[in-house]
Amino acid sequence: MYPLLRRLLFLRRPESVHYWAMRRLQLLYRNPLGRRLLKQSFSVKDPSLQRRVFGLTFPNPVGLAAGFDKDARWTRELSCLGFGFVEIGTLTPKPQPGNEQPRLFRLPEDKALINRMGFNNGGAEAAAARLRAHRPDVIIGCNIGKNKNTANEDAVQDYEAAFRALYEVADYFVVNVSSPNTPGLRELQEKEPLTRILNRLQQVNRELGTPKPILLKIAPDLEEAALDDIVAIVRETGIQGIVATNTTLSRAGLKSPKNLVESIGAGGLSGLPLKQKSTEVVRYLHAKAPEIPIMAAGGIFTAADAREKLEAGASLVQVYTGFIYEGPAIAKKICKGINN
Repeated sequence: MYPLLRRLLFLRRPESVHYWAMRRLQLLYRNPLGRRLLKQSFSVKDPSLQRRVFGLTFPNPVGLAAGFDKDARWTRELSCLGFGFVEIGTLTPKPQPGNEQPRLFRLPEDKALINRMGFNNGGAEAAAARLRAHRPDVIIGCNIGKNKNTANEDAVQDYEAAFRALYEVADYFVVNVSSPNTPGLRELQEKEPLTRILNRLQQVNRELGTPKPILLKIAPDLEEAALDDIVAIVRETGIQGIVATNTTLSRAGLKSPKNLVESIGAGGLSGLPLKQKSTEVVRYLHAKAPEIPIMAAGGIFTAADAREKLEAGASLVQVYTGFIYEGPAIAKKICKGINN
């Protein structure tokens, strides 16, 4: 059924249909019968799927990646779709509109997306208020970044402000220095600025009470020497894990017409073309540092894709583009397939 619905949904612009679909899900959730139907249709309850990672018990290893619910508007609704965790954001200290539209594009031939959203969000405080008012029954990760107009030398203050705002409502944090859609952001993956940011967050983490797990989200385009630096930084700062990976700047190997890809322009590519590169990063990091938990993202559409990431060394997996192409039953299908 979903392939037919997807064909109809894909007739509309991606960003507008996203909000349309989520409003429909919201209406269904508000009805007790609809909410029960959602949970019965998509939830998977199997103790063998549980994962204990960086001090948290995940009911299953399949999560929804950041970017889908940037402002924590639909966490309760999404928790009914079988996800073991939902990551909100990327959230910045101050609200910002992001880049000009259109900024999200489909490449159906490649089962891919290109986005240059630019951290559009209503700010960390507003998201925290929503989560305090309506706490969902799911593990919540908070993905944080810096505002576009904040200079890189001042980025640590932005990450700290977002961290403080979300501390009480987050189960874990992800530090995003790897989006290609904020000018200069990836420069923060370099050793000195990244170490400074993570050390400061760890200090604040200890000051605020029981420390929350902090993960680092990295780009798939890093060379091995840079990945070695990432491992060294994670060990030095004592953060709890790595999210591998964000979107790629590469356009290699796409089936979509070259003129279409060129007309879309800049942005991060996600989806099936990212699968191999993301898996290679996971495998390399795990071989270098098997003690560091990895949350894998990139090209996960099926249970076989998820198993590939888990066998490469990941402890958990996240979907985003796969959710768009495969539909609301993706977490359930992956969970059932992992156990087969």
